[in-house]
Amino acid sequence: MTQPAPPDVLAPARLGPVALRNRVIKAATFEGVSRKGLVTDELIDFHVRHAAGGVGMTTVAYCAVAPEGRTTRHQILWRPEALPGLRRLTEAVHAEGAAISAQIGHAGPVGNPRSTGLPALGPGRRLSALSGALIRRAGRADLTRIVQAHADAATMAIEAGFDAVEIHLGHNYLASAFLSPRLNHRTDEYGGSPENRARFARDIARAVRDAAGDRLAILAKLNMDDGVPGGFWLDEAIQVARWLEADGSLDALELTAGSSLLNPMYLFKGDAPLREFAAAMPRPVRLGVRLFGGRMLRSYPYRDAYLLEHARQVRAAVRMPLVLLGGVTGKPVMDLAMREGFQFVAMARALLREPDLINRIRADAGVTSLCIHCNKCMPSIYRGTRCVLVPAG
Repeated sequence: MTQPAPPDVLAPARLGPVALRNRVIKAATFEGVSRKGLVTDELIDFHVRHAAGGVGMTTVAYCAVAPEGRTTRHQILWRPEALPGLRRLTEAVHAEGAAISAQIGHAGPVGNPRSTGLPALGPGRRLSALSGALIRRAGRADLTRIVQAHADAATMAIEAGFDAVEIHLGHNYLASAFLSPRLNHRTDEYGGSPENRARFARDIARAVRDAAGDRLAILAKLNMDDGVPGGFWLDEAIQVARWLEADGSLDALELTAGSSLLNPMYLFKGDAPLREFAAAMPRPVRLGVRLFGGRMLRSYPYRDAYLLEHARQVRAAVRMPLVLLGGVTGKPVMDLAMREGFQFVAMARALLREPDLINRIRADAGVTSLCIHCNKCMPSIYRGTRCVLVPAG
């Protein structure tokens, strides 16, 4: 039998109930310009640039479902006071012809008690390598509250005019920490077997679907590999993807890797900008980053489509739409993703370097990204995420 031709990545497509003008998603990259949990003009401008640059959908990161679920007190927090600004944001993006998604989640052990003033939560008690604070064990009441908070966030996202939400199940944020056998040593119904460790993530996805129905597209960002010994890995990721597909909770799954808690550079690949990270830290922390930062911020060789090898294993196991992330820099990689059976691609650093890259690729398929994968954009999150090679202004 003749195989159907792969889809055109720049042609219109559907993501659940949402019509997109193309299959390119601006991946969630924490923008660092929200203030006191609210939208700012700078945040709107950030996403308008990417919408005007041609993406099918841009993703707002990261919108916490609970006060203690933030990595900084300035991150957007789902509450009624945030809705007017979020509406201004969605209207501005829609005016440029793009759709807009909100990444929703709970930072869990990645949360920063020194900034939020609230205890970070995790599957069990441990000392945070990020903040030095003690992470508190999440009880059943916490988990029930947080599941409901995800559902409430989806309802508010609809009210604010979002087209989609992306549930954060990666990077050892709370749901991902429960998935990890390295971090989750519980002996109750949320620990032990892969099915128990996946219970919390599946409960969240079901609650979001029940709250949103077909009024939103629902995606989830799922780790394939934590990048640490004894962590969540591909074999269990495939099983979790199958469970999420069987639950019918999601319209698409975006595949990612790495641990913001234990090995953040595993996702990004390329250079580890230790000097720039140290310079961005408060003075007492700066010396420690210079002396010991290399233990956590490791360099990994970059290549285009660097998550594809793992992602195609998930692709072979499920039929639901998948989003390929990681080293998507130009039309050849996008076309490769379509040939491999992925329905969407997600881009981050390449679009920080050139927000209009998709428009340029549409005009000339031979255009290549100017991103050099130096990762010096990463420390900029503390003052407003940007490519350092582009003059500020």
